[in-house]
Amino acid sequence: MERDAIIQRFEFTFEAVWKAAQSYLRAVEGMDIASPKGVVRACREVGIFNETDSILALKMTDDRNLTVHTYNEPLAIAIYERIPGYYLLLDGWLMKMAERAQIS
Repeated sequence: MERDAIIQRFEFTFEAVWKAAQSYLRAVEGMDIASPKGVVRACREVGIFNETDSILALKMTDDRNLTVHTYNEPLAIAIYERIPGYYLLLDGWLMKMAERAQIS
């Protein structure tokens, strides 16, 4: 039950952060991007993500999509084990956008 709750919180958090990034890109960078993967790629283009972070963010996007559309025990365990790394990435993503928005 705890694992399921953590995965669900990951889904909600991912959704909030990519939409915040979408708003940031529109307001600060003048880019109108519609999809989570497009937002990740745009964040790489503007320097919010480096290559390593953008690869991890794309993997995180795939994992988020898998949690929504399919459920099985081995998949849930694998995604659950990656969530601590995703937390660090999401936190850093928000911090970088906040720093850059203050500069602009």
